[in-house]
Amino acid sequence: MRIAGAAKLIVVIAIFLLTFYVISQVFEIKMEANLGHIFARSALDAAARSTKPPRYKCGISKACPEKHFAFKMASGAANVVGPKICVEDNVLMSGVKNNVGRGINVALVNDVAPFIEFLKSIQDGTIVLMGTYDDGATKLNEEARKLIAELGSTSITNLAFRDNWVFCGGKGIKTKSPFEQHIKNNKDTNKYEGWPEVVEMEGCIPQKQD
Repeated sequence: MRIAGAAKLIVVIAIFLLTFYVISQVFEIKMEANLGHIFARSALDAAARSTKPPRYKCGISKACPEKHFAFKMASGAANVVGPKICVEDNVLMSGVKNNVGRGINVALVNDVAPFIEFLKSIQDGTIVLMGTYDDGATKLNEEARKLIAELGSTSITNLAFRDNWVFCGGKGIKTKSPFEQHIKNNKDTNKYEGWPEVVEMEGCIPQKQD
C-alpha cells in the first residue's frame, strides 16, 4: 500500500512539474513575442522619425548657409488671397495677418508719391522684399520704376496691369538681383479669369559684409 501511495505521489509531482514546465514555456514564448513586437514597433517609429524630412526656416526646401537669411514669398492670388512674405521664420506680411493690400506690398502703400518717398528713404544695406496683389503696376510712374530697378530689379520696367511679381533686392546692390519672378497677365494663359497664377520664390540672402 505504501508503495502504491508513493507511486501516486511521484505521478502527481511529475504531472505538476510537467504542467509548470509547459506553462512557463508558453509564457516565455508570449513574452518574447510581445517584446519582439515592442522592439520592432520602436524600431519602425525610430525609422519613421529619421526619414521624416527636416523643416527649414520659412518652409524653404533646404537650409541656408551661415551668414544668410532664409526667405520665402508669394504673390497674391487674383484679388482674393493676399501675398505672403516670410523672413527667418517670421511672417512679415500675409492675408492672415491682415497687413497686405492692393498694389505692391512693401508697406501698405497705394499712392505713388509716398511710395517714392519710401523708396528714397531706404538705407544702404537694407534688404527689400516686394510682392504684388491684384494690380501693382497701374499707379507706378517712371521714377518709381527707376528706384525699384536700382534695388536690383530687371522686371520692374515691364511690370504691367495685373501681372504677378515677387522680388527681393537691396539698397546699394551692385548687380542685378537673382531673386525675382514675373508672370505676365495674359487672358489666354491666366490661371484665374483676369489674373495669372500665383508666383512663389524662396532662397537665401547673404548678409552684408563689412
